Amino acid sequence: MAEAYIVDALRTPTGKRGGTLSQVHPVDMGAHAIKALVERNPVPADEYDDVIFGCLDQIGPQANDVARSCWLAAGLPQTVPGVTIDRQCGSSQQAVHFAAMAVMSGTAEVMLAGGVQAMSAIPIGAAAVAGQQYGFATPFGGSKLWHARFGDTEISQFRGAQMMAEHWGFTREQCEAFALESNTRALRAIGEGRFKREIVPLAGLTMDETARQTSMEKMASLKTVLPDSVLTAAVSSQVSDGASAMLVVSAAALKRYGLKPRARIHNMTVLGDDPVMMLSAPIPATRLALKRAGMKIGDIDLAEVNEAFAPVPMAWLKELDFPHEKLNVNGGAIALGHPLGATGTKLMATLLHELERTGKRWGLQSMCEGGGQANVTIIERL
Repeated sequence: MAEAYIVDALRTPTGKRGGTLSQVHPVDMGAHAIKALVERNPVPADEYDDVIFGCLDQIGPQANDVARSCWLAAGLPQTVPGVTIDRQCGSSQQAVHFAAMAVMSGTAEVMLAGGVQAMSAIPIGAAAVAGQQYGFATPFGGSKLWHARFGDTEISQFRGAQMMAEHWGFTREQCEAFALESNTRALRAIGEGRFKREIVPLAGLTMDETARQTSMEKMASLKTVLPDSVLTAAVSSQVSDGASAMLVVSAAALKRYGLKPRARIHNMTVLGDDPVMMLSAPIPATRLALKRAGMKIGDIDLAEVNEAFAPVPMAWLKELDFPHEKLNVNGGAIALGHPLGATGTKLMATLLHELERTGKRWGLQSMCEGGGQANVTIIERL
């Protein structure tokens, strides 16, 4: 089978809610990442086959196929198409999968995958709320078939995260200890300049502005999201703004344009799990990915599992028996933010650069996603 190669990966800094990037239009954010990627690689702009971008809550400035809008706003050739996809939090990771599939099938040779999200401007869940004016209280309300299968069960990321904490027996203090470590790692990575190679400054912001100087005492003082819950803002991913982009090409494109491959996409897996618990799918999806790849968890040098809420990577660590010192080594979304549609390629950019910095070979990435799904990507640094 033909191979798909990663040539480049970059991202904007992550802006905190109401922060430096909050006034930047999402089309301009995405255009900034796209333009930077195109300008620093020798592939002629009119020879890109397609642009695939992840984005959630596609209303207002994120509507009307934001992938296409971003490409055009970047001043690039109008002959190149774009498509926007929504696999919830894993949208831009899925964009990479679709890009690689196109390359591996032989139907494309040069693909741009990425994502954008302006959460300060368009809050999470805005698309669901938008349906209320048309008589739909929730995305599932009024569906007879959904109700026949799941009844009136609450479908919520907060409930899912709490269910995971209860299922795996995690206490609030354990979740807060995990969150503290995420911030500690992120602050160290920022201080050591580990993110500089992957970030393209935007609006005067040169580095992520989300990492917190916190403590167990500070976190213990916060109110929980729900009564008798372990969840607080401290153990949850941060609302944030940002964009990311990745160049995925074929072997023929490598030769034609004189490109240097930085990684090979070894495995792409996606799997569904319990839509009520919602956030547990990275566990069985990782097991399936390893099985399909003929690998063991011990073969993985570094992993990124999105920190939607602390119980998600904590359960993954426990079930996979993976060492914490090899997971999210530069911190995760609790400290560095989770700009929804952009996070998949944001994490992959970080994973690739960290593999290069440390000289490691195998990287694995997984993300929990709405609907009880998870993507897993295994890459080999070249």
